[in-house]
Amino acid sequence: MTDTATGGDSLTVDGLQTYLHCPRRYEFAHVHGLEGSSDDTVDDRIALLRVAICDALRSGETDAEALERVARDRLSTHWIDYDERFHSRTQRRHERRVLEATLAAYVERIGADHAAGLAQLDADGAHDELIGPELPLSSAISLPDSNAAGDADAVTIDAPVDYVTGDGSSLVGVRFVPTLAPLGPLRYRSDWEGDVAELFTDHFDPDSAAFEPGPVGALFETAVVLDGLRTLRDRLELGDRTCRYLQIPLADRSGLTVNWVQDTVETSLEVADLTAVYVDHHTFGMTHDHRNATVDDRLASVVAALRSGPFDPADSWDRIAEHACPDCEYTVCCQDHIATEVRFDG
Repeated sequence: MTDTATGGDSLTVDGLQTYLHCPRRYEFAHVHGLEGSSDDTVDDRIALLRVAICDALRSGETDAEALERVARDRLSTHWIDYDERFHSRTQRRHERRVLEATLAAYVERIGADHAAGLAQLDADGAHDELIGPELPLSSAISLPDSNAAGDADAVTIDAPVDYVTGDGSSLVGVRFVPTLAPLGPLRYRSDWEGDVAELFTDHFDPDSAAFEPGPVGALFETAVVLDGLRTLRDRLELGDRTCRYLQIPLADRSGLTVNWVQDTVETSLEVADLTAVYVDHHTFGMTHDHRNATVDDRLASVVAALRSGPFDPADSWDRIAEHACPDCEYTVCCQDHIATEVRFDG
């Protein structure tokens, strides 16, 4: 999917995060729609788990064993047509068992609780609009200044979640991701004030060497998701619940344990609640919503710069060249990178 980059009214959080890494990379991927060379294997496996989990939640089961059984049955059905190339039947069987272990870990860690939360919301008649995968949420971002051409002064940013559940007095959006690595230090912090605020500010400081597109993008994504959840909450008349955003990694194998003797596969899951590191308590005190004026204002200015173009990375090129170019899929056609590579010193 390509974003509408200039003069358009809709962007995606994926596009926004790409822009934070490098404006030129955004141009290649989301304006011109050039395909990268990345391996989609991980995304394909997560897609299988997404469907299995969402189908299990949709079944209405709240008992952990029953919920896991439905999820495994759905995975089994979709696995039949899964066409990833494996070097042997043994590897294929192992990978399926890893996915099954991931389902078990999800149900044990948080899935049963989320199923119960959905059942509670179902009592309010909202169940059918709360389960995806790829449940669309969006936020309308007001731009700092409209231009002389009279373009629209608001842009909609789309940020899908996989399902929305209840947790006490909260409405919780959940997104399955490959790993939590892009969050950087956010996964180890529980407050905006201090390190997180400094990291965010330094990323946009031209005199700083900091380059943190992953955490900054996650904070932007959190702002969009929480605003989208508030809109959903109000539309479904779910009361004055506060909104939260969780990410759950389904392809992080750091907790994987394989016992070849007993022929068992087990894993564990980490859950990241991004709400705490996003919320600015001063803004929360003023609005009584989970908001952050610093992040929201910067999000609006970044969206305005993205829409106006051009996608010149010159202002941050030294940091981009050091951190973003080494794993970029577009270096072969990027004139900025090529010019740097062939530049003569002296």
